[in-house]
Amino acid sequence: MPILTLTSDFGISDPLVGAVKGEILKVNEGFQLVDLTHEIAPFNYMQAAYQCRTIFRNFPKESFHLVLVNLFDSNLDHVLLVKHQDQFIGIPDNGLIYMILDGIPDKVTCLPIQRKSDIKLGDLINAWMEAFSALSSGKPMNQVGTATDQIVQRTRMKAYASSQYIEGQLLMIDRFNNIVVNITIHEFEEARKGRKFKIVLLRDAFIQEISNTYSDVPEGEKLARFNEAGYLEIAINKGFAAPLFGLGEYGQSSSQQKRQYYQTIKIFFE
Repeated sequence: MPILTLTSDFGISDPLVGAVKGEILKVNEGFQLVDLTHEIAPFNYMQAAYQCRTIFRNFPKESFHLVLVNLFDSNLDHVLLVKHQDQFIGIPDNGLIYMILDGIPDKVTCLPIQRKSDIKLGDLINAWMEAFSALSSGKPMNQVGTATDQIVQRTRMKAYASSQYIEGQLLMIDRFNNIVVNITIHEFEEARKGRKFKIVLLRDAFIQEISNTYSDVPEGEKLARFNEAGYLEIAINKGFAAPLFGLGEYGQSSSQQKRQYYQTIKIFFE
């Protein structure tokens, strides 16, 4: 039974996720559905790219993935079917796949959508599911759509590095109020060049070492670590880092979302 994962910005407070699953099962009941997350902040491409890039690698080869984020970013006449590192991904042509992979996928196929004034979610799901079903039954990718290398490209926001510091942007605040920043361990070490460092959070709050686990510091103390995806994470051992450092959670108000999205963290080198 092939695996089909679902990632979206739909949330879980209304029946939209259930409706998507119903549309999937109408086309093919043979897929094992796995919910990854439906809590991507609306229109937040950075967060969606981080989540997908982190999660997809954990699945067996030739798993299928539907990424339903900002579906109607533009007038649709096609959606994308992507194969990359033996994973199949169904995604709108809105630039997100370029951010997830940091470049052009191994193979890209366009799946046409009939242009009409009232394109519905079901039309998109049907296009992807017919292609997924064909692939799972052994049909080659070049027979389910039109191959292309012309896709929308949206560049992932990366950390900025100078000779004195590196500055990163907030990617997300997780369930435990840990702060994930778009600084990878490679970017950090490349900018650090073996020097001492100071991660500045507030005027009187900073961190000067990298921990391996939360328990490396006493309960209630702040710490910095590189998480399983290789990104910088600011946390408090058995505490809540985001509200302490004035970052709050997504979803409370549009003004808060804007403030959080552009929040930055600097690491100074000595």
